Amino acid sequence: MDKYTVLLVDDEEEVIQVIMKKIDWEGLGFSVIGYANNGVRALEMVEEAQPDVVMTDIKMPYMDGMELAGHIRADFPATKILLFTGFDEFEYAKEAVHLEVEEYILKPVNSLELTEVFTKLKKKLDQEISEKRNAESLRKYYLDSLPLLQANFYSTLIEGRIPENQLEQYLQDYQIELPGPFFCCLVIHTSSSGIPEGMNPMLLSASVEKQAKERLEEKWRAKSFSYLANTILLAQLSEESEISELTDECDRFCRYVHRIIGGNVTVGIGQVCQNISELAQSYISAREAVSYRALYGTSRAINIREIAPHEKSTPGLGYESERSRLLKAIRLNTPTEIKSAVRDYLSSISFKEKSLQQHHIDLMELLSELCRFAANNDLTIEEFSGDMGRLYGRLLDMEPNTLEEWLCSICVSLHENLLNVRNKSTRSFVENAKDYVENHYSNEEVSLDTVCEALGVSNSYFSTIFKKETGKSFIGYLTDYRMERASRLLLETNEKSYIIGKKVGYTDPNYFSYVFKRKFGVSPSKYRTEHNQREE
Repeated sequence: MDKYTVLLVDDEEEVIQVIMKKIDWEGLGFSVIGYANNGVRALEMVEEAQPDVVMTDIKMPYMDGMELAGHIRADFPATKILLFTGFDEFEYAKEAVHLEVEEYILKPVNSLELTEVFTKLKKKLDQEISEKRNAESLRKYYLDSLPLLQANFYSTLIEGRIPENQLEQYLQDYQIELPGPFFCCLVIHTSSSGIPEGMNPMLLSASVEKQAKERLEEKWRAKSFSYLANTILLAQLSEESEISELTDECDRFCRYVHRIIGGNVTVGIGQVCQNISELAQSYISAREAVSYRALYGTSRAINIREIAPHEKSTPGLGYESERSRLLKAIRLNTPTEIKSAVRDYLSSISFKEKSLQQHHIDLMELLSELCRFAANNDLTIEEFSGDMGRLYGRLLDMEPNTLEEWLCSICVSLHENLLNVRNKSTRSFVENAKDYVENHYSNEEVSLDTVCEALGVSNSYFSTIFKKETGKSFIGYLTDYRMERASRLLLETNEKSYIIGKKVGYTDPNYFSYVFKRKFGVSPSKYRTEHNQREE
């Protein structure tokens, strides 16, 4: 990394300006990406920018430095925290050792002391990055991966080749604990394009696997192993609802890997199951989720339940068959690519040694599969709504060119209908979120977490879709909605500002005034006064 990023947090802007001017940031290898004057705003900026270092005062309005440090440590453990504080807060700050703060700095800030602190911090950050990128340590880690018997068991398990009545014996023999009670398969796919300088694909995959173990394995009691050039995690959940939290954590993991190591990683999250034997099906759906990176992009987590809520998986299909490729093309590809997949399928079932009866069976199986695809995805196709027996007969009598043209038309129609269903689902999803804001904006506790819990989705997926549809983050939309309501109440009623603040979800009148001024440029009282003067 060229420079490490720093976020400065203090409610006294003059203190921040002094720090920015006194320190030769560029010479030390750092770049100040911005500053915040309270903990709430700082946390928003940390979520957005994920800085390497946060230097924060302790005493601040709305959220103090200790609480801010706690949030950062929980959600962004790689971020370094520096606390600067007054003398009488120093001992109090030192007691918070569980926050793993890098340094406590006494006010007034001394430029020499601060330079020394950041010089040491730069060395520490360089060492950590070096360890993550060191080719020799990665190669050693790659060779010292999971024991062969356990890795073979996990691979065989997700292939669905272990009889259920033998599972318990295998677990006992290989000393594997999988108490559950819920399970979910994660497929971590590392793109072979955009390999960072000094690495090769093997070492990059090893590095990603190492980071996945460090950041995900312990919390989710996961078993990890390599399979078909991907890293697989078999995660365990205490409750089925934890899948949203797992999705968000995987999403943060993808962005972390991209920022620190430079790799493009996609995590596919399969369906949740209650039986270990069902992990084979969870693996199939996780792999399907990864394939949706063509639509949703890389460096993110994709939960099959969220991106394709109506698309039911079809067990037993070989992923390498031309029919499976055709169905996958209908889901993900362009009309031109779909037509090419139709031609490939027809070519694969057309060879001279095959009997006419077998050819008819292949065509009927494809038609049945397309009908099932339409039904599973709630798609209405006129061709499938009539007499299926007559449709089968028509299909078998078609000349090769006519058959290809008909299949291309049906498959492209399925693709277009599926896009319409997804778009309607997305719009409905966003409208439900807007309705939630309209009905709950007066509740101070409304947050990204509460709306996602109400809608039953992960924070990462919700944030991506909501911003794509509205052009705003959810918190930005909620704040704007509250401010618009507040401005109307200021003009239409004679109620005091703090009463109006409570009505729109702000119990702290100072924070309400701060947010209102940030939105409209003036305080609530001045906003009302200026409007009344214009009216007169």
